[in-house]
Amino acid sequence: MSEKIDKLFKEPGFLMNVVETVRDGLMIVDKEGIILLFNRAAEEITGYRKDEVIGQQCSILDSDTCVVLTEEGKQRSCSLFKTGTVENKRCRIRSHDGRSVHLLKNATVLTDGNGEMIGAVESMTDLTSLYLKEVELEELRHELRQEYWFMGLLGKSAPMQKLFDQIRNASTSEAPVLISGDSGTGKNLVARAIHALSRRKEGPFVAVNCGSFNNYLLESELFGHKKGSFTGAISDRTGRFEAAHDGSIFLDEIGDMPMAMQVKVLRVLEEKVVERVGDNTPVPVNIRLISATNRDLSALLSSDLFREDLLYRINSIMIKVPPLRERAEDIPVIAFHYLKKISHVNGKDIRRLSPEAMHTFENYQWPGNVRQLINALEHSAITCRGDTIEITDLPDYVFSEKKAKGHDRNAGRHNLQAALSLYKGNRTLTAKHLGISRVTLWKKLKEFGIE
Repeated sequence: MSEKIDKLFKEPGFLMNVVETVRDGLMIVDKEGIILLFNRAAEEITGYRKDEVIGQQCSILDSDTCVVLTEEGKQRSCSLFKTGTVENKRCRIRSHDGRSVHLLKNATVLTDGNGEMIGAVESMTDLTSLYLKEVELEELRHELRQEYWFMGLLGKSAPMQKLFDQIRNASTSEAPVLISGDSGTGKNLVARAIHALSRRKEGPFVAVNCGSFNNYLLESELFGHKKGSFTGAISDRTGRFEAAHDGSIFLDEIGDMPMAMQVKVLRVLEEKVVERVGDNTPVPVNIRLISATNRDLSALLSSDLFREDLLYRINSIMIKVPPLRERAEDIPVIAFHYLKKISHVNGKDIRRLSPEAMHTFENYQWPGNVRQLINALEHSAITCRGDTIEITDLPDYVFSEKKAKGHDRNAGRHNLQAALSLYKGNRTLTAKHLGISRVTLWKKLKEFGIE
């Protein structure tokens, strides 16, 4: 076999035929950068003919990799003859007609039999179409963020637009905010958005999950402690209220806070001071309180599990985060956004959901809200074998629950009829009252068979 190959290489014109038939552009230069060889693919990529470039400096291609910044300004410099190789380097050249051509460049120096450098060979792969697609995709992402993205929250539905307005309004005030909503709706994102838009945005944002600690640990977590105040207190510790000074403190799941702690938090809100565990020295704190809960605080009041005076202190501004089931039109937007992230993390090129898969997602109730939707996308991405998530890739639980759900369906029909009656059949006013779009209202009317 090697003898046949050797014979082929000795055939006149064999190597040039190989050079001319490869799909990548090939260019050979001497050690001064003078172009000696330029194949047909290089002509097609650059727009230059061989007779226009052979004998010319390779700088005629105006590659951005040949320009370095110095104290005197931009200077041309070729690093290839210093490093010896260039591997998978993205670059841009200027074509004969002035267009920018984006390339993937590989190059290596050439030596003679004595190891002396005599030039270099460079291959170029045209990535222009790929680059333009990347730019287009980034522009689409930007448009998506501009139109549907707000401080980490995604949604184009009327309930979400109303939520965005409430966040903006809350951020202009210093009053305490109470955020309610089902688990997984993004209450923490709402809290962060309020802080980021407020006058306290340069200050700290400190979050505490009140359901993660027992009574004793929560007190130390919120107020800090002095060294030796209890077993294990080997040093002084700053509490979360102190850490949030001149910023915002976010008490997540405040409905799970023990009654004994509620009294102490109420004192902090009223007197603007904290006392560390094991110390009676009051420490002034300047904080803006943002709370969140997925529980019905009114029901907790009736059961003597939440203090009424504390509730009045924390709910000056009330914001309800809509569950995903009430804004199904946002599901494609959210799914598209997170699918890109998930497919990248999993090393896959998943670009879309099939219409059947998307329809199933839109008709599922999502008790776990956006968090559960992300989980379902992660499951689907693992099982997906192509670039499209099919209905067979979805987790089984999305098929177990339908839109029509017994008494919930009847209650929804009754509320819809009541709103229509209130506004004498005016669909625009009815949709606004319900916090949904006219399209969603039309779908609900059709679903319930209401004329």
